[in-house]
Amino acid sequence: MIKRVLPYEGLLHEVVEHNGVLYIGGIVPEDTSLDMAGQANDVLDQLSRLLETLGSDRSHVLQVTIFVTKLSEKAAFNTAWKAYFADASLPARAVIGAADLGPGVKLEMTAIAARRASS
Repeated sequence: MIKRVLPYEGLLHEVVEHNGVLYIGGIVPEDTSLDMAGQANDVLDQLSRLLETLGSDRSHVLQVTIFVTKLSEKAAFNTAWKAYFADASLPARAVIGAADLGPGVKLEMTAIAARRASS
């Protein structure tokens, strides 16, 4: 069964769930005045809140795709990334350069996560 949640302006659902796997659409920073590290923390915090709402958490993230406007700022992103994920729960990941993500937006992230097992 496919479940679609959090519709966004008639364009997409922020999350589509299939067989306990959560496919999370693009998350962009809420505060675009921040530097790359700040925007990375903003996006990762949003991911945490979304996962918790959906019955998951960061240890269940399977794969992440990150789009960045400047690959030269990847090190700043990695600092936030390493603080967010424990080594044992690092997901598969790709970082892709993107020319334009919107005014002031330095990154956008999508993710695939599993729900926590029911007890």
